[in-house]
Amino acid sequence: MQITQVKTLLEKYNQEHLLKYYEELSEGEKAGLLDQIADIDFSVLELIKDKDIEQKRGHIEPIEVCTIEEIEAHKERFFEMGMDAIKAGKVGAVLLAGGQGTRLGADKPKGIYNIGIEKPLYIFEMIMKNLMDVVSLAGVYIPLFVMTSEKNHEDTVAFFEEKNYFGYDRAYVHFFKQAMAVATDYEGKIYLEDKGKVATSPNGNGGWFTSFMKAGLLEPARKQGMQWLNVFAVDNVLQKIADPYFVGAVIDSGMVSGAKVVAKAEPKEKVGAICLEDGKPSIVEYYELSDEMAYQKTETGRLAYNYGVILNYLFDIDTLERITKESMQLHVVEKKIPYINDEGVIIKPEEVNGYKFELLVLDMVHMMDNCLPYEVERNKEFAPIKNKTGIDSVESARELLRLNGIEVV
Repeated sequence: MQITQVKTLLEKYNQEHLLKYYEELSEGEKAGLLDQIADIDFSVLELIKDKDIEQKRGHIEPIEVCTIEEIEAHKERFFEMGMDAIKAGKVGAVLLAGGQGTRLGADKPKGIYNIGIEKPLYIFEMIMKNLMDVVSLAGVYIPLFVMTSEKNHEDTVAFFEEKNYFGYDRAYVHFFKQAMAVATDYEGKIYLEDKGKVATSPNGNGGWFTSFMKAGLLEPARKQGMQWLNVFAVDNVLQKIADPYFVGAVIDSGMVSGAKVVAKAEPKEKVGAICLEDGKPSIVEYYELSDEMAYQKTETGRLAYNYGVILNYLFDIDTLERITKESMQLHVVEKKIPYINDEGVIIKPEEVNGYKFELLVLDMVHMMDNCLPYEVERNKEFAPIKNKTGIDSVESARELLRLNGIEVV
């Protein structure tokens, strides 16, 4: 797109300030900025106007869960079915690793963070170890797709290379970048993060499959006979990946998706609870549950909304392709956004200063026809690292690793 066309486009959306430093740029920087502006989806700016409008939820009701007791009763069948699928190459794994470790005090990819004490133990290392556990059982490697972002792609790939993929066969590890979305101030003005670069951020964990397809990974996966993708977040160092029991239970159920869940620590724990919404699988946030719903019990005496999701899902690829043809809800979220000010100085704010636009994997769950909630033991499969100390922290994860016999000293 030429400069005159870009100027016309920016005038239309009142974003002319994006060219404020244009004449100071090199020819290459100018071309890069024009290309970036040409790719902006300006329609997202309309969402800012409606950000405070409460989204109406449908009819929420409890969902049947495959409990630990039920899994134990059928574990041999689940394991055999899951292992057959894995050995046949029908299962792939997708690691969502597009973020930085900023809340941990690091400006590198979160997976690079060292949780060891006297010897290194990296988050990525634990994930690869967990995946190798299944590879050792199955006797075949499981394709792993690692979603990075523009912010951390090079660092992530370099780290895997440096660590020799933690012993995993690199031929089965594929990296792809998450799509980016613009960031704005509270008035809807798009930020510049540098004189020749628009401020962007990863477009949320719900954008993973469209990014996967854009990277050209779907067709080769199809040719290999892949039917299922196990999608999981980078920060849970205890989670089981391509878990044959989980895979087998979902296949046995005849459903098109599955979600690993844990029993809540208490009725109003701050986690999203799996449920049905208008008859389809969904997640209700803790702040959306009334006291009556939070303490409601089933005939068996369990809490009706007892199970929280841990961002470990199994999705049928055919269904994923279908829902990508539908429109996903884009969420407006407040964030701290580094930007360049009117004097050309880069500012790293201490407080939230604008909006980012994100797709959420929770919405993908609701777009599925059905979903099998699959309960796992909290102390054995849920050790998220979101903070340096306190709840869901490096400290709490270390303690859980120790309880599971994993050395962290």
